[in-house]
Amino acid sequence: MSEKELLKDSGRIPHTSGASLEVGPVVSAAHLAAGELPALSEIEFAVTMMVNAYQRWMVRCMAASGGEGLSALETQVLHSVNHRGREKSLADLCLVLNIEDTHTVSYALKKLEKAQLIISGKRGKEKTVSITEEGIKICDQYRCLREALLVRPIKELGLDEVELSRLASVLRSVSGHYDQAARAAAAM
Repeated sequence: MSEKELLKDSGRIPHTSGASLEVGPVVSAAHLAAGELPALSEIEFAVTMMVNAYQRWMVRCMAASGGEGLSALETQVLHSVNHRGREKSLADLCLVLNIEDTHTVSYALKKLEKAQLIISGKRGKEKTVSITEEGIKICDQYRCLREALLVRPIKELGLDEVELSRLASVLRSVSGHYDQAARAAAAM
């Protein structure tokens, strides 16, 4: 193995002076990475970058699909309402999307209904929402753009689908720990 490869594997990078520099975990807050689990800070930074990129993507893809002016949350809510063609309640949507502030989803539903992408109904005394034909059309256009602009280039990276699915499962599991820690912090 060359010296350059050894340095790369050790987390050290060569410097122009011939010395090497220690590169620690890639984080946004070194003081948080100084604890017992620096890798968790790396995950937090990666998730922050991913969330911001994902939200930017959703807004731009939705605008290109005919849903100009919809926020990332409104886009997520629209796709969730469209999911499996079943009517959903506010509680259903908040539970699935792990959203505590129900008023944000309620506002999104009002905006989507005003745009005629969803329609409200009733299940007993509970208000429900369902997707409209226009909503389905925009979701389908979004899916087509997603396949062309995002899925194909990512597939070309050659990532293992099973590993990506496992990563998603781990992130969902870790989110439960963050929820529990948030409850504990709120009780202090």
